[in-house]
Amino acid sequence: MHFKHPEILYFLILLIVPLLVHLFQLRHFKKEYFTNVRFLKALSIQTRKSSKIKKWLLLACRLLLLTCLIFAFSQPFSESQDSKNATNELYIILDNSFSMQAKGKKGELLKRTVQELLEETPENVNFSLITNSENYWNTDIKSVRDALQNLKYSATPFQLDNIMAKIKAHKSAFKKDIIIITDAIGLDEQQLKKSDATDSPSFIIPKAEQKNNVSIDSVFIHKTVENFYEISVQISSYGKNLNPIPISLYNENKLIAKTITTLDTKKKNLSFTIPKQSFHGYFSIVDDGLSYDNTFFFSISKTKKTNIISIGELSKSNFLSRIYTSEEFNYNNYILNSLDYNKLEEQDAIILNELDEIPQALITTLNSFVEKGGNLIVIPSAISSITNLNSFFSNFGNLTFNSLENREKLITKINFNHPIFNSVFENKVTNFQYPKTKKSFIISSSNPAALFYEDQSVFLTSIANSVSAVAVFAAPINSKNSNFQQSPLIVPTFYKMAMNNQNNDVSALIIGNNNPHLTEASLNKDAILTVKGLEEQFIPIQQILNNKVKMTFNNYPEQAGNFSIYNKKEWIENISFNYNRTESDLAPANETILSDYKTIQSIPSLFDTLQTDRTDNQIWKWFVIFALLFLIIEMAIIRFVK
Repeated sequence: MHFKHPEILYFLILLIVPLLVHLFQLRHFKKEYFTNVRFLKALSIQTRKSSKIKKWLLLACRLLLLTCLIFAFSQPFSESQDSKNATNELYIILDNSFSMQAKGKKGELLKRTVQELLEETPENVNFSLITNSENYWNTDIKSVRDALQNLKYSATPFQLDNIMAKIKAHKSAFKKDIIIITDAIGLDEQQLKKSDATDSPSFIIPKAEQKNNVSIDSVFIHKTVENFYEISVQISSYGKNLNPIPISLYNENKLIAKTITTLDTKKKNLSFTIPKQSFHGYFSIVDDGLSYDNTFFFSISKTKKTNIISIGELSKSNFLSRIYTSEEFNYNNYILNSLDYNKLEEQDAIILNELDEIPQALITTLNSFVEKGGNLIVIPSAISSITNLNSFFSNFGNLTFNSLENREKLITKINFNHPIFNSVFENKVTNFQYPKTKKSFIISSSNPAALFYEDQSVFLTSIANSVSAVAVFAAPINSKNSNFQQSPLIVPTFYKMAMNNQNNDVSALIIGNNNPHLTEASLNKDAILTVKGLEEQFIPIQQILNNKVKMTFNNYPEQAGNFSIYNKKEWIENISFNYNRTESDLAPANETILSDYKTIQSIPSLFDTLQTDRTDNQIWKWFVIFALLFLIIEMAIIRFVK
């Protein structure tokens, strides 16, 4: 037992006062008997004995009363079992990602968690609250009540290591109690390892009852037939025994198609046919799982032709005119001597087709062209200078031409995950007629290859930046050196290389994905583009590139939907934003990764534990109670004992 004011115990010496008073009252006197009271002797002796008992009882009560009062004022207490952490700062990390939309026993996990925090957090407790999107430092429940009640789901996935880094950067002289409230969806060992283990975080893991979920993952143009688009929508299903779901297609909020589909596979593609014209709408489904991934917004711009120039001998470029047809492209070929450099800036893609030497003036122009969003395709000549090629590619990235090999090699492997072939093939093709080359350069590059030779060397690779790409072949592909022009691969390959970052396809950006978007617009230096939706508008980071504007959106907009780009009041382009689908799978995280961390059952038990383990037992309250009790006993003795 400890005393907050031990000096008050010196007042225990005052206990001698009741003793002296009591002894004074018990003094003996000489007794004289008078004849007229001698018959009362027996009664007097009996009364005197009763009075002595009463005085001894009163003395005991007064001594105990005074003792309890003195002890109460000295404030005795017993130290709590976790008293050394009583001054710790409390940090509550609240996961408000979309997976917390899942329903538990008492409703959506996030809403129920917020309600418990509002009801169970003591008003005198200071803490810091960190969510995926907001930070509230050194606050209390009264101050953040409104913010918690209006807390929205965040498009930013739950990244524990990033949040822990914020807390670590928040300097403090005290230790930290870190409480993490999350459903653990997407939590992995790497995030836990990056967390500061010295702060010993504890977890509260609300669990969902409903694990089934269906999401719309992507929309793309599968086929173009005369005046129609055949668009495909990819649906993913998670869980078991899923019911058939309705799916609807809207254009400008008008329903144009609806069907019901059964989910017999984990991923399923559905096709819809729409007129070949601009589109600004969304797909929508209805399921019993999460709601954030039930809508997919997308836009299709009015078809516009892509400008392409090839530079090289006409006889070697005839195959390009069969790929870049007049329906979709403005294609022209020029020999180097007749090239008008002023036309290069107007192009979307430029092809260097087997130039023996690349002039310095052209190198400078092409470097500027790529920086401003143009796509470049380079097919080397068998007699190209390696020094000239390496000098040229040093402007774009880490790629080096080495020696020329004079032997036949088969092209046998496709990198289906490469941007050139992404979404080109429905299935991974392994059985196809392998094209070959007779002579080829050995290329060293840190960039992944799109096509490989049989010896795993590079046939086609690309150097990508944020707005464009430089595609590079390792060999000439004229008919004398290769049969690649007769391969089925040549059409999708050249088509995708030219169309990289062009907006003739479906526009459906992901919120939080910082890949820039190119918009065709001729602006003066002071002009600013604005992105506007029905409920939200913002100004993105932007850079003017000749007749294009490069825009980066970061974490904007806050809500998914269809938007439009404006130059003041002038409409420029439609654009759509969607939430990332990383939260759609509600399969729980591997709980073994949390085995080394303390888990708490619920929010009420959290504060009960902190109160019990870290609050000293205030024994002085009991002494006050006993003092009152002895006072009552004393009053009773005085009143009722004769």
